[in-house]
Amino acid sequence: MRTPSRALTTVAAGVLTLDAALLAVAGVALDRWPLLVGGGVCAVLALLVALGWRRYRRMLTEIESARREMRRDVDSIRDLLHRHHLNN
Repeated sequence: MRTPSRALTTVAAGVLTLDAALLAVAGVALDRWPLLVGGGVCAVLALLVALGWRRYRRMLTEIESARREMRRDVDSIRDLLHRHHLNN
C-alpha cells in the first residue's frame, strides 16, 4: 500500500497558521476583536487539521493490519480446502 503524502496537510495547516497570525496582528493593530476571534478560529482549525491527519494515518495502519490478518485467514482456509481436496 502506498503511503499517503502529507504535503497537502502541511500546506493546509501552514496557510491556516499564517492566517491566524495575520488576523491576530491585524486585530491588535486595528483594535478589532472580531479579527482576533477569526485568528483564534484559524489557529484551532490548523490544530484540527494536524490532529485529523494523525487520526487518518492511525486508521490506515489499522486497516492495513486487518487486511493482512484477513489475508492470512484466507490463505489458511485455502490450504485447508486443498488438503481435503474440496477445491471446486
